[in-house]
Parts: sequence; C-alpha cells; structure tokens
Amino acid sequence: MRTYENIMIVHPDKVGDEYNAIVEKFKGVLTDLNANLLKVDEWGVRKLAYPVKKQGRGSYVLTVFEADPSIIDEFERRLRLDEAVIKFQTVFLEKGFVEDTSSKTIEESDENLDEEE
Repeated sequence: MRTYENIMIVHPDKVGDEYNAIVEKFKGVLTDLNANLLKVDEWGVRKLAYPVKKQGRGSYVLTVFEADPSIIDEFERRLRLDEAVIKFQTVFLEKGFVEDTSSKTIEESDENLDEEE
C-alpha cells in the first residue's frame, strides 16, 4: 500500500451539516475502497488565489491515506462527479506520512516564553 495526500476545496456555500456530510461522504468512499485513513485536517474557509468555478473562496480539507494505486482513479472520479467539490489534487508521498510536530513545538515554546515573562 502506498501513502497519498489529497486536498479538496469544497464549495463555500456548503456549511454546517452539508459540509460535514461531504467530508464524511469522502471519508466513507475511501473506507469502502479499503483505504486506511491516517489524517483528516479541515483548514476552514480560505481565499483562493484565482477564481475556480466562479468562486473566490473555498473550504479546504486535507486527507492523508494509505491505499492501493488502483483505487485512486475511482476516488478521483467520485470527487469529479460531486458538484460540491470545486477543485482537488491527489499526490503520492514517496517517503510516506510523517506527522509534523514542529508547529506544536513552536506553539509550546511560545507558551513557555509567555509564562516566563
């Protein structure tokens, strides 16, 4: 099994239960295709660098998973069919998934500095 990273941009009008349903739907698609979810990170609504499907904003969702290469085509086909997903990209992680702890360490060190003052 290989490790993949997918970022999808969900239509900004999808909020609350609709948004959660879309995220859960694609988590379920990966599970149905025998993928192993490693991380699902919701980044929230952000401004796009350029308009995509007449939208200037979108909700970003990062998904890291392990799967056989054969399921990527089916997963991307389902992303293409869903009108709530305005853009997506899936990449193969050659070195596998490594949890980034550097941001947590920086936040903790900032807290320690605040306590010392």
